[in-house]
Amino acid sequence: MKHKYKTSLKQNFIYQMLYEILIIILPLVLSPYLSRILGADALGTYAYYYVIANYFVLFSILGLKNHGKRTIAQCRDHDDKLNLEFSNLATLHIVISLLCCIAYAVYICLFAKDRLMASIMAFQVLSGLFDISWLYFGLEKFKLTVLRTVITKILTVIAIFCFVHTVDDLPIYGLIMSVGMLVTQLILWIPLKKYVRWVKPNPRQMLAHLKPMLLLFIPGIAVSLYKLMDKIMLGDMSSHTQLGFYDNAEKIVNLPMTIITSFGAVMLPRISNLVAHKDNEKTKRYTEYSFYYILWLAYAFAFGVASISNVFAPVFWGEDFRSVNRLMMGLAITIPFFTFANIIRTQCLIPQHRDKDFLVSVIAGAIINLLLNLYLIPRYHASGAVIATVAAEASVCVIQAFCVRKDLPVLTYFKRSLVFIPFAIIMFLAVYTIGSMRQQSIFTLILQILSGIFIYIALSCAYFYYKKDAFFMKLMHKLKK
Repeated sequence: MKHKYKTSLKQNFIYQMLYEILIIILPLVLSPYLSRILGADALGTYAYYYVIANYFVLFSILGLKNHGKRTIAQCRDHDDKLNLEFSNLATLHIVISLLCCIAYAVYICLFAKDRLMASIMAFQVLSGLFDISWLYFGLEKFKLTVLRTVITKILTVIAIFCFVHTVDDLPIYGLIMSVGMLVTQLILWIPLKKYVRWVKPNPRQMLAHLKPMLLLFIPGIAVSLYKLMDKIMLGDMSSHTQLGFYDNAEKIVNLPMTIITSFGAVMLPRISNLVAHKDNEKTKRYTEYSFYYILWLAYAFAFGVASISNVFAPVFWGEDFRSVNRLMMGLAITIPFFTFANIIRTQCLIPQHRDKDFLVSVIAGAIINLLLNLYLIPRYHASGAVIATVAAEASVCVIQAFCVRKDLPVLTYFKRSLVFIPFAIIMFLAVYTIGSMRQQSIFTLILQILSGIFIYIALSCAYFYYKKDAFFMKLMHKLKK
């Protein structure tokens, strides 16, 4: 039966892409300002306490992001079951989150070196208690989540420009960011009654969610080891300045990766719903398109970020951050690996409840990352963390591909995408040459970006036209009309 929560996949992509464009633009506006006002050391201090607070948030969520989306997507066609499952999940989440808030208060009192910054980050920990975004993602109500984030992000940027003017304003910057996260979560409670009704939770069913949540929580912790722990290790084993360099490089590389992540966020509830209805044909078609077109995008991002790094780092952050260019080039390698693995886990492993395969892959990646960080960070500082991150992402990708080899022709999908690499290499050579021949300036950077976009799209369009690609031809037909 067609349910009131059924939404357009195209609309969801549009909303999510608008969100990602905003997410890309706002850090680009803030990053050069903050780098010059606060400097690498202060930014490293913020990143250090942000990561610690984020670990407590991670424990409070306890695998609910993916399990909650999957559960809501699979029962959203039945109101009574939806209300019960939401109440079970939300009650369990609140209990766990309150325990994490208490644990963070103990951390502040007994272990935090900078109690002021740690206390400011308490708002971030509290935001985890009110996070019900998993409900809206499961219902595919992306418009709501996008609008609330747009509003709070814009207000956050305005507040930073108004109140952060010197390095002494670091606590104010931390307060603006952490309170902004809390407000972002609180907004989603306003329209809650439109979609679900709170009912008395069933203790047995509520506890039954604990096992799958833990299974998805362990991968979350493992992923955090090479997404977050490397920053703590850099701060402890190297310096906050090196952490500031690494954090800035990672932010830029993460910008295109957020687009890939948004694609997975849109597809996971849709594929979960299709799996629940045993619509294998549609599931296969969506997966095949995803590998082809999203990898096309990933190669452009990877080679594009690497090609502009030499100009981008000094122009964007100032001469003190010139060495960040090599970190950007190194981290750009992770984009195709991350993309391939993201498609596998959001469109195969998680929707089909293959949580153990997901678990094995990310634990392996975490162990590789941790061991390499212990060896490389004391010797090569931020560059060592980059090498460890690349190795971790590559290992996760390979293991997940191996796990689904009997269900998906992953090798065929990969081979089909290789045709785009020559286009990306040509783009890289042209863009890098422009940066080498011209004076390093904002004009050169803009020229590089526009040239790269034009070259890659022109070569790709010529290929799609030659192959009579169905999606491309349909798009051209619509543009002509």
